[in-house]
Amino acid sequence: MDKAFVKGLRLVETLALSDLPRGVSDLAAELEMTKSNVHRLLQTLQAHGYVRQVPANSTYELTTKIWELGSHVIRRMDLIKIARPAMTRLAEQTGETVHLSVLEDIDVIYLDKIESAHHIRANTSVGSRAPAFTVATGKAMLSHMPDDYLERFTPHLRAYTETTRTTLAELREDVAQARAQGHALVLHGEWRDGIAACACAILGRSGELVGAIGISGPDSRLKRKQLKLIAPQVMEAAEAISAALGYSRR
Repeated sequence: MDKAFVKGLRLVETLALSDLPRGVSDLAAELEMTKSNVHRLLQTLQAHGYVRQVPANSTYELTTKIWELGSHVIRRMDLIKIARPAMTRLAEQTGETVHLSVLEDIDVIYLDKIESAHHIRANTSVGSRAPAFTVATGKAMLSHMPDDYLERFTPHLRAYTETTRTTLAELREDVAQARAQGHALVLHGEWRDGIAACACAILGRSGELVGAIGISGPDSRLKRKQLKLIAPQVMEAAEAISAALGYSRR
């Protein structure tokens, strides 16, 4: 166990539960730590934006950074709950695996999943990550990001399968196509071999990107024609979740 890390967490918890800013001596006495230790931890937390000093009396208090991080967690929990009915309906309509994902920097994180009833299906797990440029939910979400956002993928573009799109020009092409048609398609596995998928972005009240919903399955079953037929159902599911989050096209 990292003792310094534990002490830092205890310090953060103490500041979070304090109604007023706290001084070094006061904190040291409550936490049974030396003043030099508390001061060093406070300086580290301040350098990383978690704590600020109140100049008038040299006391310390938390910034809103903890709240911001917590808000992300709460939003994800809310999204899972709100999205479930549309996910269930889409799973029943298509018979394929349904994913709920969010974009985190250059990765997709799978928040929720409904398994296909088929024996042969996409193999993913809730909480896992995938490179956003290789999967349908990632491409769908990137279609709602500024063009210069794609540049951050340049050092990370590499082949995971024989069909992975590995250049920035190809990524821009895929994103432009997703924007034009309102959904993203992966016809042959770019992250895992043999997986085809269709996905659509989920938008929040102000039109901001919140996440994406998609279906996936083996490309032996989900060919281009089948995906084109399924695409309107995926878009309908995304629109239902977006509407439940307060988004309106008007």
